[in-house]
Amino acid sequence: MTVHTSAGSMSDDIVELLPALRAFARTFYQHQNDADDLVQETLVRALSNLDHFQKGTRLKSWLFTIMRNTFCTRYRVAKREAVGATDCISSQESVRPEQEWRIMGREIEAACVKLPDKYRTAFEYIFIDGRSYEEASDHFHCPIGTIKSRVNRARRHLMSTLS
Repeated sequence: MTVHTSAGSMSDDIVELLPALRAFARTFYQHQNDADDLVQETLVRALSNLDHFQKGTRLKSWLFTIMRNTFCTRYRVAKREAVGATDCISSQESVRPEQEWRIMGREIEAACVKLPDKYRTAFEYIFIDGRSYEEASDHFHCPIGTIKSRVNRARRHLMSTLS
């Protein structure tokens, strides 16, 4: 236990504890710059509150407590602020463009009309109506494999037509 009689000897002891403070800060932050910022903020708080240091207390423990509390405060504030969690309003478009989607929708619709009936009806039943292959099998009175085959052929036909 070191008893400090003057501010000069206490600041010398703080300088001697810098490596330990840096090492402790690295337990909180992976990046060295963040750890250095934490050490600096800890030192600023400690030096501005030297009058609160109780003689007979271990300086290292006092500084570590300040550092831990500083980190916890930073963490709570950062969690509350959540910088970048929401998009900036300036990056959002005022009106979302629909033209391209409308054109592609019309092209897909025209390509679907050109599909043979058995492929088009299976494709529409599955993808437009949102039904399962089992429901389609019951509806069209054929095996599931046949429905899957028709849907697959419809997809391939659409891809070749649209590309």
